Parts: sequence; C-alpha cells; structure tokens
Amino acid sequence: MNTKPPATARVSRRTLMIALAVVTALLATLVIGGEAYARHQMASCISKQFEQEMGSKIDVGFGAKPLLVTWIDGKLSTVTVDSEGDKFGPAVGMVVHAEFNDLEVVDNGRGGGTVGSSSADVTWSNQGIRDTLGGLVTGVSSSSSSGMLTLDVLGGLAQLQVQPIVKNGAVEVETKSAQVFGVGLPTDLVQGIVDIFSQSLQSYPLGLKPTDIKVTDNGIDVKLAGGHTELAAAEGNSNSKC
Repeated sequence: MNTKPPATARVSRRTLMIALAVVTALLATLVIGGEAYARHQMASCISKQFEQEMGSKIDVGFGAKPLLVTWIDGKLSTVTVDSEGDKFGPAVGMVVHAEFNDLEVVDNGRGGGTVGSSSADVTWSNQGIRDTLGGLVTGVSSSSSSGMLTLDVLGGLAQLQVQPIVKNGAVEVETKSAQVFGVGLPTDLVQGIVDIFSQSLQSYPLGLKPTDIKVTDNGIDVKLAGGHTELAAAEGNSNSKC
C-alpha cells in the first residue's frame, strides 16, 4: 500500500514553508530597518537636546530597550552621557560620565521631555585645572591626605592653597593660604583665581547638584545627583528632521 502523500500536497507544503520563510525575512527586515531609522532619528534629536543643556560636545548612549519601541511610547529607561573632547563648559580637562533614568520624550525626541533621576561622576585633573585657570597660575598639585590643592602663582614665586567643599548643594572653594615670601598675596588677585576655580565647579546642567567632592593626588573627583527635571527641546527641532 502506497502511503506517500500526493505530489500536490508535497508541493503545497513546500510552497507554504517558502512563503513563511519569505514573510519572516520581510518582517525581520522591516523591524531592523525600522529600528535603524528610529535610532538614527531619535539619537540625533536626543543628543542635540543633551548637548544644548550640557553646553559641550558629548557622546550619548542608550539602554537595551529598542528605540523603535521608544518611538511608539516615548519612554527611555536610561541615557548615558560622556564628555567628548578636552573641555566641558569652561573647564579644560574635565571628564564627565552621567546617567539619566526614566526619561519621557515628546514628539519622538524632537520636543522636550522629562528626566526622572540622574547621577554623574566628574573628574578634573591637576593639569586641566592649571590650563583652565591659566594666566598667573603656572602649576597645580593636590593632596588626598590634606584635601587641599596648591596653586603656583607668579611663576612659582607664590603659592595659593585652596580646599573645595560641598555646602548647601554647591561647591565652594575656600582659601587656606596665600603667601609670597611670607607676605599675603593681594586680595583681588586671590579672589580672581578662586572665582574662576569656583565657577568651573558650580554650573551643572539638568538639575544635577554636587553631593560629594574629593581631592585626590591627581586632581578632583565630584559626585552629582539630580531628581525630576525638564529636558528642553533643542533649538531648531520643530521641523520633522533634527
């Protein structure tokens, strides 16, 4: 007795399998293409928003959630931001790594949005501090044991010792010693240097505020934290393309 299925049945089964494979491949192509398009569009828009807020060129990364899904629901679990280049705002040699959580973006990333919470680690090297202060400051050294930085002023003829601290949600730079050959440095000279130093440590974007600062043997480490805050639309994002 012949138990083989009819030739037409075998052909129909083969045709069905081929059709299913083709449909699967087409769906996969659509999903991959859609994700690539969504990632390009949203990454560009969101990156511009963060660059505008942070005032420097940055490298932006996204969590594991596909941006094609974010394109639909407007939600992002995590965005990481790393400083790019040798400047962050007014500070030379300042390295920033920040993480923003529970974001909701408007108009597929073209509009503003909100950030649920955030945190950041900031590292500022002695060389970067010297380059930022420039002018009369020719050298910077730091001591983790004393928690102070020593600034060489007037070509090393004088030294200014300062200590950065966190007070009331902001960084303050306290002058501990300012002398040249045992004689105090002019107040306006000291204040000008300290003001530039302080300004580079006080302006943080997106609701981030300093919670801790440590002087290391290589410079300064600052920890920042932030709560719910608004993410403004980047300038020029009102059009369909960012």
